[in-house]
Amino acid sequence: MLRVLLVDDQHLVRAGFAMVLESVDDLTVVAQAGDGREALDLLATTEVDVVLMDVRMPVLDGIEATRQVVAAHPGVRVVVLTTFDLDESVTAAIAAGASGFLLKDAAPADLIEAVRTVARGDSVIDPVSTRRLLAHAAPLLAGSSPGAAPEAGGAPGLEHLTPREREVLVLMGEGLTNAEIAARHVVSEATVKTHVGHVLAKTGSRDRVQAVALAFRAGLVR
Repeated sequence: MLRVLLVDDQHLVRAGFAMVLESVDDLTVVAQAGDGREALDLLATTEVDVVLMDVRMPVLDGIEATRQVVAAHPGVRVVVLTTFDLDESVTAAIAAGASGFLLKDAAPADLIEAVRTVARGDSVIDPVSTRRLLAHAAPLLAGSSPGAAPEAGGAPGLEHLTPREREVLVLMGEGLTNAEIAARHVVSEATVKTHVGHVLAKTGSRDRVQAVALAFRAGLVR
């Protein structure tokens, strides 16, 4: 059973998400919060696997809340909720440690699968949209201005990747899923998962989203 914390300042939005998540047997909403500070207080006393985090909230916004959640609770995954798929605030939240993002108007089935996916930690939520978001605001992830050159010397950990692992990282950055990467290289999906695991370990990335952000910063993906 995956335990979910809903964080949004709109009661009706939280109620709608809760109804969708509680409609399946393997997900349960254990708590709800109206702002980031309340969410942090709840996490101190509540066991949670996945946080669905709105960006714009009073008291403590979703970006700073995400940063603090990731720092204090490494095992908790954060999915940012947004109305716009190219919102620079969402990019900042991903840079702060969010494991992915989801549009608020996503279909119920997509919301359910998003929670399951990010809890597994082995796939980017909506790979194509995530790639588009990262490509749009890669300079923000790098902390540089638009048009700036990639990080000098690449990024930490990339030098330890094998040629195949580096290629897998590039394909991740292009928005391919494990299954699509496996088909591209004519290998099993299990083999791809092994490569992805090595990429995450060698680069010190929490999950695929963080690894893809690293690839953009290093200029491996444009």
